[in-house]
Amino acid sequence: MRTFGKWLGRTLLALLILAAALWVWKREEITRVLAVNALFAADKIVHNFSHMDSMFLSTPVEKGDGPVSELVIGQPLTLPATYETWVKARSVTGIVVLKDGLLRHEAYYLGTGPDDLRISWSVAKSFLAALMGVMIENGTIASLEDPVTQYAPELRGSAYDGATIEDVLQMESGVAFNEDYLDFWSDINKMGRVLALGQSMDSFATNLSQRAAKPGSAWQYVSIDTHVLSMVIRGATGRPIAPLLSEHIIAPMGFEHTPYYVTDGHETAFVLGGLNISTRDYARFGQMIAQNGLWNGTQVVPAAWIAESTRPSAKTVKGNTQYGYQWWMPADAGQGEFFARGVYGQYIYINQPLGVVIALNSADKKFREAGVSLTNTAMFRAIAEAAQ
Repeated sequence: MRTFGKWLGRTLLALLILAAALWVWKREEITRVLAVNALFAADKIVHNFSHMDSMFLSTPVEKGDGPVSELVIGQPLTLPATYETWVKARSVTGIVVLKDGLLRHEAYYLGTGPDDLRISWSVAKSFLAALMGVMIENGTIASLEDPVTQYAPELRGSAYDGATIEDVLQMESGVAFNEDYLDFWSDINKMGRVLALGQSMDSFATNLSQRAAKPGSAWQYVSIDTHVLSMVIRGATGRPIAPLLSEHIIAPMGFEHTPYYVTDGHETAFVLGGLNISTRDYARFGQMIAQNGLWNGTQVVPAAWIAESTRPSAKTVKGNTQYGYQWWMPADAGQGEFFARGVYGQYIYINQPLGVVIALNSADKKFREAGVSLTNTAMFRAIAEAAQ
């Protein structure tokens, strides 16, 4: 028995030494994995969404040296009667409402403020779509009908082999991908752990080998598709996404704060959801899009591209929310009504006929519950009407 006790003691000591060595060797990676596991905890989610760079690797998206494009204050809004109830129910952290470019309403909640750089989640996809439009316009990428492997040859032999750029823009790549955030073993959560551990997002994409459908034949929302678009742009330019987005989108607009991307361990931007921007600057981007790409006399994004991006062109189910080139449209949308959307209640809602842009940041843990998306759209429409 005494011998067994000595063995057990030595074994435990060895395990403790091994654990300590592992902690020293992989401390950053372990810390990021723990951060992922606690990212959406009820008592941390609001703080975390404003401090992603304290938990993950990141890179700045330089805002340039030009003057800030000031938001001119307009007449305050008379908000819908249910606005305050909606704000509390949806855990809104920040909202900015523009009407014809004038600031009509701005408010922050749950301890957040105008200087917070809030995580975009999938709103970031619409920023990358704008950059893709610039790449098409200037001829860096020849055609949306080009296969993605033409610019990202490392995708040959993967599930993306045979998909065109347009297929991927419309979320019609056909790649089999589980997007269930509540399933620990889903592809989207595996991808999150790849990011946290500092591994390669490019390798994650190229290792996807299963298809759910033929490319271009069916719509399925697959977040990794947006990463593949970044592989195409990077392959075409030989440059990272952050400086490209800065040069072509952010710097020409006079942003108030310097945005940043969360990155993997290879300094590759997490383009499908890792962009962090202030609520005011989300609104500035939305206003530029609402003005068909024009900002202070500069055509930042081609007008024709915005028109094509924001029409319902993907093969979504009739009666459901519609999709274009990384932009959403309500099921009953009129022309010129569309939005960027991210999990936990991030939006840039645009209603061109009414001249309204609404940027919203939230920490809504109930965002997937039935009717929430429709409720949000109804509130955006009510605010847009109130702004007239």
